[in-house]
Amino acid sequence: MTPNRFSVLSLNIHKGFSPLNRRLVVHDLRERLHALSPDIVFLQEVQDAHSRHAARHADWPVLAQSRFLAEGLWPEVHYGRNAVYDHGHHGNLILSRFPVSRVRNDDISDHRFERRGLLHATIDVRGLPTHCFCVHLGLFERGRTRQIDTIIEAVEERAGRGEPVIVAGDFNDWRNTAEDRLRRIGLVDVFRERNVRLPRTFPGRLPILRLDRIYARDLTALGAQRMTSWSRLSDHLALFATFAPR
Repeated sequence: MTPNRFSVLSLNIHKGFSPLNRRLVVHDLRERLHALSPDIVFLQEVQDAHSRHAARHADWPVLAQSRFLAEGLWPEVHYGRNAVYDHGHHGNLILSRFPVSRVRNDDISDHRFERRGLLHATIDVRGLPTHCFCVHLGLFERGRTRQIDTIIEAVEERAGRGEPVIVAGDFNDWRNTAEDRLRRIGLVDVFRERNVRLPRTFPGRLPILRLDRIYARDLTALGAQRMTSWSRLSDHLALFATFAPR
C-alpha cells in the first residue's frame, strides 16, 4: 500500500433528491458516503435549510444536511452558503477527516439570478497543507470563463509553492473549455493523469455530458473512478479518486 495515500469524492447531490425530484434520497446518500468513507468530500447543491421540504417530507433530517451527512465520520464540516431564499438556502460543502486550518467562501456569482460560490479549505493532510476548492460554476459560458479566472487567481494567490491543490465540483463545462486554462497553472484532470476515459456524469441515469471534474496539482493520482452505481442518488454521478504526495 502506498504510504500517506488519501481519497476524495465529489458529487452534486441535487439537494438530497433523486433525479427529477421523485423522492428524498439524502438518507441513502449518507449511507453510501459512510460506506465508501473518503477522507475528503466535495459536495455541491447541499440544501442546508428548507422549511417547505421539512414540512412536506416526514423523513427530512432534523439536522442540517451538512451535519447530517457528516455525523459520526467527518469531524471537519465546512458549508459555504451560496443561494439564499425565503424558505432556505443551499451551497457547497467540504467534509474532512483531517484538520482544517483556514476556510473561505467567495461569492463568484456572475449575475443575481444564479448564485455560485467558491469554497476553499486549507487541510492538513498528514502534515502537508493541501488547498481544497469546492466549486459549482454557472450555466452560461461567458460567466464560467470569469469564474475560472477567479479560481486561477485564488489558487495562485493562496497556494504556496509545493503545496498540493485539489479543485473539484460541478463545472457545467460541457464544451471542456476550462481544462487548458487550468493546466497552465499545473492543475490536471485526475482521469487524464491516470489515462482513464474522461467520465460523463450527467444525467446520472444515462450520462452524456462531462460536467463534473477533479483537478489536482503537486499530487500523484493513484486511481480515478466514476461511481455508476450511485445513479439513483442524484441527477449527477459521483467521482472518486485516490492520491499520494509527490
